[in-house]
Amino acid sequence: MNTENTAKMDAMADDLPKKLHIAMFPWLAFGHIIPFLELSKHIARKGHHISFISTPRNIERLPKIPLDLASFITFVKLPLSRVENLPENAEATMDVPHHIIPYLKIAYDGLQEPLSRFLETSTPDWIVYDFAPHWLPPIAVKLCISRAFFSVFSASCLGFLGPPAESSVMEDAIYPKGTRMEPERLTVPPKWVPFPTKVAFPLFMAKQLVLGFYEENASGISDWFRYSKTVLGTEFIAVKACMEVEGEWLKLIGKLYNLPIIPVGLLPPSVEDQGGHDDNKDSTWGTIVEWLDKQDKGSVVYVAFGSETKPSPEDFKELALGLEQSGLPFFLVLRKQNSQENGEDLDDQIPEGFEERTRDRGVLWKGWAPQVKILGHDSVGGYFTHCGWSSVTEAFQFGRPLIMFPIFGDQILNGKLLEEMQTGAEVPRNEQDGSFSRESVAKTLRLVMKDVEGQIYRDKAKEMMTTFGDKQLQDRYVDKFVELLENHGQACGDR
Repeated sequence: MNTENTAKMDAMADDLPKKLHIAMFPWLAFGHIIPFLELSKHIARKGHHISFISTPRNIERLPKIPLDLASFITFVKLPLSRVENLPENAEATMDVPHHIIPYLKIAYDGLQEPLSRFLETSTPDWIVYDFAPHWLPPIAVKLCISRAFFSVFSASCLGFLGPPAESSVMEDAIYPKGTRMEPERLTVPPKWVPFPTKVAFPLFMAKQLVLGFYEENASGISDWFRYSKTVLGTEFIAVKACMEVEGEWLKLIGKLYNLPIIPVGLLPPSVEDQGGHDDNKDSTWGTIVEWLDKQDKGSVVYVAFGSETKPSPEDFKELALGLEQSGLPFFLVLRKQNSQENGEDLDDQIPEGFEERTRDRGVLWKGWAPQVKILGHDSVGGYFTHCGWSSVTEAFQFGRPLIMFPIFGDQILNGKLLEEMQTGAEVPRNEQDGSFSRESVAKTLRLVMKDVEGQIYRDKAKEMMTTFGDKQLQDRYVDKFVELLENHGQACGDR
């Protein structure tokens, strides 16, 4: 009888999904690290073990893991090697000005050897990686580790970029070799997009994209090369997206890339999990909420540009003066990069007399702020944003319409997609040079926040809550992703 029961239990155990060991390896930017961490937490909730790999300082700056998940997530600290032109203690894009980021990529590439050693000794079942480690897929193949590329960018961004040239006969047939990367081509939707869309770059930004993405930088290779190699080396692409928002684009990239495309949902962070890089988070929120509680419902515009990007000093001054001219109550977050560009001080960016003139209706907050908590407060009626995909996700959880000022790269394409969805309005800019006026800033703010003509933006943003704020819907996407990890690992026999 005991033997029979044991056999039954063994048979039942065979039917249960194997508990996996999954390594996560994001790029060194908090706009990437945080979505990777959110995805890790979801996977850990299914009982799988996560090795979350980054640098010591980045790991120290992460929000605390919920206690019930602490035993399932191990943080693996790989120190960066010293690189010329990279400031000491710079371990993330938020630590350096934009032109120094290629040197951070050199340091990141230096993780190849220590990461290889870790993978060899710990033998995870899967490695989930970002766009930057072009050298990683061959290492994983050799070690018989299954590979998944996780895109923190929107599906529309991937659809606009199209597949790596090496994998696509179609691209050469549509665009003569090399011409796809001409700035003028990037100002209209690609010919492979079969539906009408506004998703494209203004000329001034297209020129920046060619320089910053397609051309070789100080790291010795282009970001396009990195992206191409990581995509070509994956078994499938996981995308921070869902069918309800980007269904057409997800179907398109499935055809373009000739790879399984797995939407993992939008990974909205919960207010309870909100953490930050500030040791005094609780007292910080206490000060902020005291001011927010005194404001009228839906009256405040929250202004923030994320941890990775900031407007130029000239643009910031014009934006601030436009905010002042709008007459709206505001909460403006001004963050410095830890390695300041040109030795610039935060106070140098603020227009002279701005704080004094707006003290009765606005807050200028210097440093980290609990963004999810602020966006969730009833007094906040709109979000003046750079259109980072994670920030957009946070805003739509609470139905906040957007006043958009995208700064570079995928933010531009996100802004065009969101305009199509009528969930916000972009500050008008000159197509040739990107210039704009404080008057247009003030007009766009008033349009989205209070004008009758802007009601469509407020209504459409509220509609987004049914998707972005639906935890059960978003969790189902992650559940399907985890099922794929459980059922489709690389067959290599005993490792």
